[in-house]
Amino acid sequence: MEKIIVDRELTNKYYVFKDREEAAVRLAKMIKTKELVDPVVLAIPSGGVPVGATLALILKCEFNLLICRKLHFPNNPEAGFGAVNPDGDIVLNRELINYLNINRELINMVIKLEIEEIKKRFEVFRLIETSINNRSTIITDDGLASGYTMLSAVKYVKKRKPEKIIVAIPTASISALNLVAPHVDVIYCVNVRDDTYGFAVADAYKNWYDVNDVEVLSYINKFKSEKLNMK
Repeated sequence: MEKIIVDRELTNKYYVFKDREEAAVRLAKMIKTKELVDPVVLAIPSGGVPVGATLALILKCEFNLLICRKLHFPNNPEAGFGAVNPDGDIVLNRELINYLNINRELINMVIKLEIEEIKKRFEVFRLIETSINNRSTIITDDGLASGYTMLSAVKYVKKRKPEKIIVAIPTASISALNLVAPHVDVIYCVNVRDDTYGFAVADAYKNWYDVNDVEVLSYINKFKSEKLNMK
């Protein structure tokens, strides 16, 4: 089985999804459900939540959030030099850190701020950790630019001994897929794009917007409600 499974017809294409929910529908069609063992979908908030909730409803499996945070530059929240997960594990883009000569004091300050933000968001979203031991664990987001946030999520999941780790992602850069692939069992990606001259997750979506906390809670409640109706 290939490690990275993509839709080759959509390689290097732009604005291929109407929105995150449509992206999840397209993604679900790629996943080989017969190979899953008691699957669970974990979404990285905030943008990954519409994808994850929709995907979990289609796959008829459990859904939860996995709060990982980008370590971003104080003056540019879109640009990051690594990520941190709920265990406090740090993944750093050392090549970028060395290139930009980012000092250790700044790195430690940002790490501390983002760990506090993870704690706050656990409270806001009223999260209870899902047991993933011996379960097929699908990690999703709305896209991978550098891949470091996903790598921190994979690190968190791996500690909990899942049956397998699957990354399911609507869009990603080639370098992000290559970064994450060695650490997981399989990656499903609908739209892969070259990132030689930069990469923006938003460029895969016709209707792109930042997902706020109210919308995250709305998707959580929608999932719970629709799951009850399925029973």
